[in-house]
Amino acid sequence: MTAHEIDYRIYGEEMQYVEIELDPQEGVIAEAGSFMMMDDGIKMETIFGDGSKNDSGFLGKILGAGKRILTGESLFMTAFYNTVVGKKNVSFASPYPGKIIPIDLTEFRGKFICQKDAFLCAAKGVSVGIEFSKKLGRGLFGGEGFIMQKLEGDGMAFVHAGGTMAKKVLQRGETLRVDTGCIVGFTQDIDYDIEFIGGIKNTIFGGEGLFFAKLQGPGTVYIQSLPFSRLAGRVLASAPQGGGKDKGEGSILGGLGNILDGDNRF
Repeated sequence: MTAHEIDYRIYGEEMQYVEIELDPQEGVIAEAGSFMMMDDGIKMETIFGDGSKNDSGFLGKILGAGKRILTGESLFMTAFYNTVVGKKNVSFASPYPGKIIPIDLTEFRGKFICQKDAFLCAAKGVSVGIEFSKKLGRGLFGGEGFIMQKLEGDGMAFVHAGGTMAKKVLQRGETLRVDTGCIVGFTQDIDYDIEFIGGIKNTIFGGEGLFFAKLQGPGTVYIQSLPFSRLAGRVLASAPQGGGKDKGEGSILGGLGNILDGDNRF
């Protein structure tokens, strides 16, 4: 498996985008909806699956598309090729505030496992597949279900982390406990399981869910401070309820009521 050798540059701080530099005939694949801009001479093509050698032939393309259905992603991916002489650029944007993480698969022995919606784009030839959980507890309570994405090959891939990203390198036997939604991805040697928080007060009143993700080394783990599910939950919680009015509207104190009661709508 030989992926195209692409160069890249990441711009921005909190709302980042990655610019991919393509030599003639080089290509990059991306999730539908992540495209930002491209130079003249770049050809865009919608494809089934990921377009890697694993998806060659009609049956391979059908299986590749089926894998994407299982991970909850779009049936299609988009490929961008440089069809002219000279270097050309194509850019992809992160879907919400956070950081874009470059993953050189050759540094991780050709495989990286990530949550379903973390993948942004990759060099043409990188395989975007599925990773089934082999443990019942992880599948039922892990937040990502039985299925995560796996990126395989020898090229560059880019994943997105919400908020601020933390990179943890775990030694053999070293353990890290993480909120299940805060995992971006990890290397293939990491042992990933689910651990019950325990304690009646923690379970009922803790507000952090019932389970931790338990990650044990050796390997590298990427953690995000703001999972999209947490961001969406806060937005929904603060949205006006019952006819579109904020709870302070129509009250005796009006807007002053919101000042007095503080930001407790979450």
